[in-house]
Amino acid sequence: MSRSRVLPAAVDVLVAGVAAVIGSGLELADPDHATKHLTAPVGVYVAAQVVAAAFLLARRRYPYTVALSIAAISLFVPAWAALLAPYAVTAHGTGSRRRQWGVIAALTASFLFGAHAWAIDDPVTAPAVIICSALLGLYVRARGSLIAELTDRAERAERERLLLAEQARAEERLRLAGEMHDVVTHRINLLVLQAGALRVSTTDPAVRATAEEMRTAGCHALAELRDLVGVLRDGSAPAGRSAPAAAASASSAGLATPAYLASPAGPADLADLADLAGLVDESRAVGLAVRLDEQGDPAAVAPAVRRTLFRVVQESLTNVHKHAPGAGAVVTVRYGAGGVRATIANTSPDRQPDADVTATGGGSGLDGLRHRVEVVGGTLAAGADPDGGFLVDAALPAYVPTTVPPAGR
Repeated sequence: MSRSRVLPAAVDVLVAGVAAVIGSGLELADPDHATKHLTAPVGVYVAAQVVAAAFLLARRRYPYTVALSIAAISLFVPAWAALLAPYAVTAHGTGSRRRQWGVIAALTASFLFGAHAWAIDDPVTAPAVIICSALLGLYVRARGSLIAELTDRAERAERERLLLAEQARAEERLRLAGEMHDVVTHRINLLVLQAGALRVSTTDPAVRATAEEMRTAGCHALAELRDLVGVLRDGSAPAGRSAPAAAASASSAGLATPAYLASPAGPADLADLADLAGLVDESRAVGLAVRLDEQGDPAAVAPAVRRTLFRVVQESLTNVHKHAPGAGAVVTVRYGAGGVRATIANTSPDRQPDADVTATGGGSGLDGLRHRVEVVGGTLAAGADPDGGFLVDAALPAYVPTTVPPAGR
């Protein structure tokens, strides 16, 4: 049972116990049969006080029933619990105020009748206590309502603050995307066009080859920039929706189909992407004992994801070269419809790394790599393993949210 339930139950038990003890004590201290309508042994009066007090255990769930039951007992034996019941009626009772005060009036009248108020010296104190108990219940209820309202307002304000912050971030993403699209993309397009024109117009084979390399590099840069602009504009892909369902929804609404829902790249696109096998061969050629374990179809994931994967493997192997000379490495890549998982693990080095080589880096390679992975919606973990080696583990989605302009634009 939670604390929120234990505390009210404990309070109810305490209130009922206090009412039973005080009521029974008064009956035992002054068993005056002349002021009671029921002539019976003292034990009957004590039992009536205990029964009336026991009704208070249900005062939160059935306040009206509790008050009327105590009123019925008080017609014959004035129950001390009648002084505490009005609090439950006003604090926990539902319905109109007229109904609450009607029940309290009936309880007061029953208590005064059972106590022979016309025959005692102080007929005012008991009604005053009953009214104070009712007013206390009203105060507690109003205070609880005020606290609940203030809490609700604070929660709404916090939600609104988060929404405004998210809106501000979205607007900033749109601004950055617009600037990148308007300035950087335009300039790179000009370079690509000029390189293409140079390749066509020149007769020098060396210049033609250089122009083709420039044109190809510019096309790759445009593709990466387009993907990043799409991420900045659209945020993350909808969680929990399949690509076909989201594409059908976008198509039925007359919207542009997002590139992260578009078909995977074909063989021509794959040929333009960096090759992991070639990257591993380059590392092996300079003395790193590295093995590539690649399974699955790279075409199952988007080009931007494959480019990010290439950067992960490239940076990880660079770190092995710099920080773990003489170590062996294994690059494991698993492609699937849901994404791609890559791990780069190296053994412990057999000698200390060259201080001049390790000093050339800025020390933020893994942080930058983690940021790049997170931009496309993936996760990256890196750390030392118990055997003295190092492990980089990257999980990337199959698609990233980039927008393809509608046809004809």
